[in-house]
Amino acid sequence: MIGAIAGDLIGSVYESHCLKTTEFDIFTANSTFTDDTVLTVAVADCILRNKDYASTFKGYALKYPYAGFGGAFSQWAKSDSLDPYNSFGNGSAMRVSPIGFAFDTMDEVLAEAKRSAEVTHNHPEGIKGAQAIAAAILLAREEKNKSKIKEFIERNFGYDLNQALDDIRPYYYFDQTCQGSVPQAIIAFLESDSYEDAVRKAISLGGDADTLGCMTGGIAQAYFKVVPAYIIEEVKDRLDPELLKVVEQFTAKYCRD
Repeated sequence: MIGAIAGDLIGSVYESHCLKTTEFDIFTANSTFTDDTVLTVAVADCILRNKDYASTFKGYALKYPYAGFGGAFSQWAKSDSLDPYNSFGNGSAMRVSPIGFAFDTMDEVLAEAKRSAEVTHNHPEGIKGAQAIAAAILLAREEKNKSKIKEFIERNFGYDLNQALDDIRPYYYFDQTCQGSVPQAIIAFLESDSYEDAVRKAISLGGDADTLGCMTGGIAQAYFKVVPAYIIEEVKDRLDPELLKVVEQFTAKYCRD
């Protein structure tokens, strides 16, 4: 899942810049983890220790209140309620990558992705977005070729993955919905030839850069099997030690491909 976290850090400084190019500094002095990373680590923690998703998400959000959580999620995290709020935002998909690495059958992955999503994002689109990213990661781990991954996602989730990034990029805008960012993140992966290329292409769309990088980065790690060492070192240097500890524990147990 470190590929997802790296994508978040790389995209963090470009989120409001409407970037429309793959030529940018991969890290800057201001590159930092956001809520995407915090909740990705929270999912990993739940898997490692069999924790409850809702209460764990609340705990992580309260511990890292300045990570950039969305308004609805922040209100939910601070409230006494554990009820979901029917969101179809891409928060469910940005945090799901550990599930694609930890579970080994599609039935398990889809069920667990739904569980992780519906504690907040119980709208059908919110659940679908999380399941699509997690499924793509599992298929990539299984060394399915890109055409098979594309076919599975289109058939099972109804996303149109036939557009080219060059056609999407000119009119694409900041879109935090699952239906407006998950297909684009998957297309960025499908057009890529390396981990770094995938993340650069996702961020180049000029949208929700950290989340696009996070979603694409998780799939790209699973498919290309390696995240460049210099990127991993930058991530480790910039992560809070407690978050890094969970990442390393999860990686040692599950990222064995």
